Amino acid sequence: MREFEAHILVVDDDKGIRELVKEYLNQNSFITTTAESAEAATEKTKLIKFDLIILDIMMPGKSGLDFIKENKKSLDTPIILLTAKGEASERIEGLEIGADDYLPKPFEPKELILRIRNILNKTNIIKDRKEIKFGNIRINLNKMIIYKNNKQIKINNTEKKIFEKMLNSPGKVFSRENIGNLIKIDKERSVDVVITRLRKKIEDEPKNPKYLQTIRGEGYVLWIE
Repeated sequence: MREFEAHILVVDDDKGIRELVKEYLNQNSFITTTAESAEAATEKTKLIKFDLIILDIMMPGKSGLDFIKENKKSLDTPIILLTAKGEASERIEGLEIGADDYLPKPFEPKELILRIRNILNKTNIIKDRKEIKFGNIRINLNKMIIYKNNKQIKINNTEKKIFEKMLNSPGKVFSRENIGNLIKIDKERSVDVVITRLRKKIEDEPKNPKYLQTIRGEGYVLWIE
C-alpha cells in the first residue's frame, strides 16, 4: 500500500468534475473527499481536518467566495480556487480574502497536482507519517496508533490493512469477501469480529456506529466522505 500525502476536499457542483478530480488525486496518492456545494463543504470541514481544499467559485446557492468568507476565521486550510473564464474579479477577490492559489477551467490534471504539492510543501503539510483526522479521531498508520479523547489505542497489522484500504476509498462499500481476501481470512464471521473490534476503537457508540457502518447485504463502509 503506497503512502498517502494528504487528505483533500474537492468542492464542485459538477459531479463529473468532482469524480474526475477525485480519481486523479487518488491515483496520485491523495485521499479525496467530495462535496457538491459550499453548504455541504462547511459541514464536512466540521467533521474532518482536511489538508487542502479545491473549491469551485461559481456554484448554485452559496458561492466558493461565500464559503471562504464564512469559514476563514475557523479554517486555516489552504484553498485552491477553480475558476471559469471571465471570473478575473472573483479570482482576485478570492485571493484577497484568503485563497492560496487558483486554476482556470479547463485545466490539466498534472498542473493541479503540481499546484497542490507546491502549496503543501510551503505549508509543511506533506508528512512521511500516514495520518488522517476525522471527528475526535487521529489515526497514525505508521505508528499504528489511534488517538481518541486524549487516549492512545494500538492497532495491529490486520486492522492497519483494513484502515489503509478504507481510508483510500472513503464511502466505498467493501464486501466481507473483499476484506477477507485483504487480511487472509476466509470466514465471514471472523471478518465481522475484526470489524467489531475496530468499531470499539474508533466509535463513541460501537453498537450505533457513525463512521464504520454496515450496509445490509453488501458489507462495510467507512463514512468520512
